[in-house]
Parts: sequence; structure tokens; C-alpha cells
Amino acid sequence: MTSNGTPFQRLALLASETPRAQEAHAALLAQGEWVPVAEADAVVVLGGDGFMLQTLHAMIDTGRVIPAYGMNLGTVGFLMNRYDRRAAIAARVAKARRWTIAPLRVEAVTQNGETHEFCAINEISLLRETRQTAKIEVTVGDRVRISELVCDGVLVATPAGSTAYNLSANGPILPLDSKMLALTPISPFRPRRWRGAILPDRMRIVLRVLDPAKRPVAAVADQKELRDIAEVRLEIAQDMQLTLLFDKGQSLEERIVAEQFVTG
Repeated sequence: MTSNGTPFQRLALLASETPRAQEAHAALLAQGEWVPVAEADAVVVLGGDGFMLQTLHAMIDTGRVIPAYGMNLGTVGFLMNRYDRRAAIAARVAKARRWTIAPLRVEAVTQNGETHEFCAINEISLLRETRQTAKIEVTVGDRVRISELVCDGVLVATPAGSTAYNLSANGPILPLDSKMLALTPISPFRPRRWRGAILPDRMRIVLRVLDPAKRPVAAVADQKELRDIAEVRLEIAQDMQLTLLFDKGQSLEERIVAEQFVTG
């Protein structure tokens, strides 16, 4: 869509494959002239949080990252705005406020020695593959902090992802501008009293799988999964900024704050 007199002259439109998103896509097509993502200044994303993450990852993979304005046609919609088919979409995007987030840069090594590099916007989780608990060595900075964490798994979450799987695992909610990461165990058995850590996002984290032949572990980063992991090295990608657009009063920062007061 072309939009004269707004910060975004050319808008692209993407929709998930769900019936609701496809119906909304058809309704919005008539509002103007849309352009391909490769030619756009911003992209309107119709769907849920999962499709928004998929869209952001696709832009990272192409090396061309533009602001994304989501409209919720999924379930939770934490990264999205309210959908209203009657509103002029170009005007909403023009008035939207920008929030930037930085993903995790992940380097995962499998048991056969293969190295895979990718990004995680919400979190990366190491999860046991069998009935055997996982045993993981945790290094933060240049020091081994836990020599043997016995657990179902462990995850590292960004502030943007701290209200997702991290919160379900009893991890802390992080303010968007906190420059912190949440390191959260999943059903920890030993050390019994360790419930996780909040770490400065400038620190490098290394998670090394102990006894991987007997206790195999998979790594899951947003929607990507790798099995039979030997070691994962990760740090915040300070040089990579992703921009989300929100309507007034619907910012990601406000939602993170509000989530801490949910009582039911």
C-alpha cells in the first residue's frame, strides 16, 4: 500500500494461513495498493504471535529488516495490536509508536560436531529428549556457575519473551528496557534451591550438555528445533534491532508491566 504524507510510504501485507487471518487479508486488500515486502517501508502482519515471530525471522534471514505492525487474529496477541477491519490501516500505522527489541544470537553445536547459527527473539530452551533428566553445565561470563544442573531443561529469555514460556516456567518478567536476560530452569531437581538468575544482557552464556549419549537434549529457539545438542553458546545481538509498531496504549512495554498484575 502506498501512503502519502506518512513515515511509511509503502506498506506490505502478510497473513497467516488461518481462516480468520485470510478473511482479514481479503478485507484489507481493498484499502489501497500494497507492495511486496522487499519494496516496503513497513509490513502489516495478520495473525498471532507465532506468525509475527515467523515474519521477523524471515526478515532476519533475508538481511532486510523493516518495522512490523501486527494485528491480532490469533490467540494471545502479545506482540500484536487489536484488529479492526473498519479502521484505516495506513493511518493506524502512521500513528503507531516504535519499540525496538534485540534477539539472541545462538551458536549450537550438535553431538556430531555440526555448528548451527541462528537467532531467538523470545527464548531458547534446552529440553530433555527422553525420560532421563538432562544434566547441563551452566557458564555465565567466563565462570562455570553451576557445574551440574539436573533438570527437565533450561531456557534463556529476552525481555520481549519473558512473558511467554519463561513465565510458564516460573521465570521473572523483565521490563523491556531492562537490558537483562532471564536464565530459568525447567523442573530443576538439583541444585534444589536454585530457581534461576537475572543476568545483564552483555554477558555471554554457555550451556554444555553432560552425558549427552545417555541424556540427549534438544534446543528449541522460537520455532526452530535442533536435536542431540552438545553445547549452546549465546549472547544478545547488540547489532540487530527489530522494530515493532504499536497503537497508543498498546505498547509492548505496557503489556509487560500489566502482565505482572494479572491475578486470575
